[in-house]
Amino acid sequence: MHTLENLLSGTQASSSFVAGLAHMENCSPFSARLLAKDAQLLNDLLENHDKVYEIAEMQHFLNVAQIVDEISLKKALRQLRQRVLLRIIYRDLNGLADLSEVLASTSNLAEITLNTAVEYLQLWLAQKFGTPLSETGKLQSLIVVGMGKLGGRELNVSSDIDLIFVYESEGETNGTEIISNQDYFTQLAKKLISALDEVTEDGFVFRVDMRLRPFGAEGVLVSSLDALEEYYQNNGREWERYAWIKGRVVVGPQGSVEKLLRPFVFRKYLDYNALAKMRDLKLQIHRDVMVKGQEDNIKLGRGGIREIEFIAQVFQLMRGGQDASLQIKPTLETLHLLKNKGLLLDKNASELIEAYVFLRNLEHRLMYVEDRQTQDLPKTDEAKVRIANAMSFTHWDPFLNQLNQYRALVETSFDATFNDKKSAEKSSEQSNDSDTQNAIWQGLLPSELCLKALSELGFKEPGQTLSRLQMLRSSNRYQQLPELSRQRLDRLMPIVIRQSAQEKNADTALLRTILLLESVCRRASYLALFSEYPEALNLVIKLCGASPWLSQYLASQPIMLDELLDTQTLYSAPNFKKLQIELENKMALLDGDAEAQMDAMRHFKNAAVLRLAAQDVAGFLPLETLSDYLSGLATLILQVSLPTIWKALKVKHCETPKFAVIAYGKLGGGELGYLSDLDIIFLYDDDHPAASENYGRFAQRINNWFNSITNAGILYETDLQLRPDGNSGLLVSSVDAFHEYQLNKAWVWEHQAITRARFVAGDVAIGNAFEQIRIEVITQKRDLEKLKIEITSMREKMRLSQRLNADTFDIKHSTGGIVDVEFIVQYLVLAYANKHANLAVNVGNIALLNLLATLNIIDSQLSEGVISAYRDYRKLQHGLKLQDTKQLKIEATLVVNQVKSVSALWHSIFSI
Repeated sequence: MHTLENLLSGTQASSSFVAGLAHMENCSPFSARLLAKDAQLLNDLLENHDKVYEIAEMQHFLNVAQIVDEISLKKALRQLRQRVLLRIIYRDLNGLADLSEVLASTSNLAEITLNTAVEYLQLWLAQKFGTPLSETGKLQSLIVVGMGKLGGRELNVSSDIDLIFVYESEGETNGTEIISNQDYFTQLAKKLISALDEVTEDGFVFRVDMRLRPFGAEGVLVSSLDALEEYYQNNGREWERYAWIKGRVVVGPQGSVEKLLRPFVFRKYLDYNALAKMRDLKLQIHRDVMVKGQEDNIKLGRGGIREIEFIAQVFQLMRGGQDASLQIKPTLETLHLLKNKGLLLDKNASELIEAYVFLRNLEHRLMYVEDRQTQDLPKTDEAKVRIANAMSFTHWDPFLNQLNQYRALVETSFDATFNDKKSAEKSSEQSNDSDTQNAIWQGLLPSELCLKALSELGFKEPGQTLSRLQMLRSSNRYQQLPELSRQRLDRLMPIVIRQSAQEKNADTALLRTILLLESVCRRASYLALFSEYPEALNLVIKLCGASPWLSQYLASQPIMLDELLDTQTLYSAPNFKKLQIELENKMALLDGDAEAQMDAMRHFKNAAVLRLAAQDVAGFLPLETLSDYLSGLATLILQVSLPTIWKALKVKHCETPKFAVIAYGKLGGGELGYLSDLDIIFLYDDDHPAASENYGRFAQRINNWFNSITNAGILYETDLQLRPDGNSGLLVSSVDAFHEYQLNKAWVWEHQAITRARFVAGDVAIGNAFEQIRIEVITQKRDLEKLKIEITSMREKMRLSQRLNADTFDIKHSTGGIVDVEFIVQYLVLAYANKHANLAVNVGNIALLNLLATLNIIDSQLSEGVISAYRDYRKLQHGLKLQDTKQLKIEATLVVNQVKSVSALWHSIFSI
């Protein structure tokens, strides 16, 4: 270190700074040479080593530099790089900077040198050519897109910068010498590359790689936006989608390039083709690594940086079109987001983050040695000691052991994400196990042998099943599939046959699954999903076998198939607080785009319902728990919808509406089913002159928001008939008007309905006011005989209107059915709540029947019988709806005991 000692003589360098300098010289001979060459660099480091090299300081250095031509521009840019690099290396090696600082400082250096160079070069070109204009006279600027690590703001200290040059429109310059915009920007681009890439006596700024541009090295250096769009529409390849995830404009106008490329990179649907495509790309890279003997390359080798990037980016490619929050650039930020979204397990994500930081730190230390872009581990003993020391290890062996542990973790995570090793084993097992099913599907066996095989597998109607399989295989839809999709379907169908055979209703399960596959097979991504995740296909077959409604639900919204992949979250109880935050974030992300918000909310609801249905079919959810969850989901959606819709209203008189939604019926009672509509009314408490009109408009918008059919289906059907004066009344009522109506105008059936009502969304104060009104109405003292007459009279009118058949039993409307149970409970609540206030609490029919028995208002045995019957009815009703039965009717002989129990309590109460 004698040269540096000489340079330091006469300075006020502290012992810690000198020690840090010695450590830097040991780890980075490049730095030692640079310092020995220029005393000003050492002085700058001495004065500023304890400070981050901020972008403002970089800009100041260039502002005061004497830049008058291209030679002085190149000199200033390179001198800035020397200062920034030396400070980064010193701070990093001595524990003063973390990885994020190194990446940010290096990326800032790239962006400020690019912008400064473009600014000066355009100024000098303008002296000869003037400024470039579009054909309409609009000023044109060079757009520089940073790809790769520059785009992700995670640039290496000695990395290439991958650039793509773009300009908006064709046209020409307006100077003394007129040239086309294409020629102008080509000249500017060449000068820009030279300003950064050319090696002078001061070195270089960044090596520039232009091979990612359209058509690579064979393509034009600069493309117009139109040419760029045409290329990616007609010639864009899968690896270019991957590359453009990190594409970011670093010089020039923002927005136009990103808007143009977003549909190319991020598909509207969930893109499971990305798994196979990126696995193939990684396999190609791995083959190149093996051929070149680069197994010790920490970027490209197994368990290296590239595999972590692939893990992060495959989720972005698959899901970024549906979830815009995944359209981010930095790898570490993406890993944290995947962790927060549950797309990567916490432990797995944390390990990948830790490994990524270790590998990137190692990558930098390999580059610090000689300012050379390398990711290869050293070969010589001297070099190994240097790197171990730079990584804060005393010896090479413990360092290598730690490195190998991280690489093993990354390799395992990569294989798990891409099913890399499992897929080959599974396909081998399935090919051995599915020869017969494959022969059936491919038509390789005589019909009699096919029928025999299907029968032995467990199909009760082998003839119909074989006919349906043959119909699919000979259909135009199958024949017109792209070759890859047809191959995938050919691999899937033997599995479908085998798994369907294991269901109780094998024939039905297979037929419904075929209908689903027919509806989704033209989207290659869904066939890719089933190929990559056979467990999801097995679950789909189970769901199809269990319910025609579920199979139709999946066919109409195949985007929900994604929800079946993670069985850990699929079968866990819903966390409504977390779900609400998730939905609120989705709405905030799509703020200003009502159509996208409506679709996103429907996708959210559909996904949540499918998760519950999967648990239901698997037998994990009691019906009452399922109803609680479905009611909780609807309540959550109402709570998020109100502020979302209100914010989008053009005319409103306040920031937060004094407005509430009250639920009646099944939602009010917490007994919602899969297909239940929402019985709701709207209340407000606001003296503003425009309140009534604005809230009426708000209510109409809410109704449209829920009932409109979009590409994602309907949110919920709403029923507003229970509002004051029904369909002839106003959509919204003030709290005072509602109070007056309930006390003086409401019919008895409206008081029956309010026993099951509750506040679900909006202004809590209005919700409390409603609850006070509800209790006041319910606890009124009543003439019990008159109440009996009115309720039994209403029930009789309902029976007569139904025109019920004596041979069948309508679970809801027949005598002794669900409506009778509800009328019994409602009568008893209205009759006795004035004496027993706890009867006014909306706790549901079963809890109220138990309470009524405890209070000795009804016989406990009769109560137990009705509770049992009510549960049976709800289970039967639920089962029929799963089978998509329009009318909830069964044979009367199946519920004789239940009808007796309900009728016995009815007669004990209403017999006069």
